[in-house]
Amino acid sequence: MSLGLGVAQVAAPDMVRSISGVDDSPTSRAVVPLQATRTKDTGSVPTARGTREGGPVELTATTTIRKPASEVYAFWRDLENLPTFMAHLEQVRTTGDRTSRWVAGAPFGSNVEWNAEITDEAPGEKIAWRSTGHADVPNTGTVRFLPAPDGVSTEVHVALTYDIPSGAIGKAVAKYFGEEPHQQLDDDLRRLKQVLETGEVVRSDGAPWGKRARKEFPQRPAQPLSDAELAKGADA
Repeated sequence: MSLGLGVAQVAAPDMVRSISGVDDSPTSRAVVPLQATRTKDTGSVPTARGTREGGPVELTATTTIRKPASEVYAFWRDLENLPTFMAHLEQVRTTGDRTSRWVAGAPFGSNVEWNAEITDEAPGEKIAWRSTGHADVPNTGTVRFLPAPDGVSTEVHVALTYDIPSGAIGKAVAKYFGEEPHQQLDDDLRRLKQVLETGEVVRSDGAPWGKRARKEFPQRPAQPLSDAELAKGADA
């Protein structure tokens, strides 16, 4: 919707002003096209493409953290910090200057694992990595750290691609990783922002244990209460 509105504002600004009830002043004629650019940009992140039933999934997400780029980069570059804000990661163990071993949670208490290597980096600016060997979930990613316009904060831009195995196992893993993987990446970056700005991830009363509460699939359809549960509620 944002993309469509943005295109309309650029292609036919006079019509958009008329429909919206905006006057024909020089100010409005200048503002509508500028707002169109912002609207189109807002509609671009986060996004997800691909299938979650076997095949690649491509994700992008962005957040702004009120810390300098050098500090945000240093935190991410210590790869063993990643499980503190990436919900599905159980462990990342550094095995060399540019290599590491990753372990992620999978359905029913099992794990998926892979080795990874950093393929490109610019201190304070960028980190790129890819899985190596026979990874359970092949993946590649890039994270960029850009100074924000306020001169204090850092824009973190993440692009991630991973391959979901085909077949029943792949479907189970895909469902566990979520019906909306782009939302999960967005949530990961929100937790990163919390960790760096406040020192901890803020949890709600409804989910105080974070990913420890994820025993099986996180999303389930609502079910009616049993007779025993109804009776217990009445007694309370």
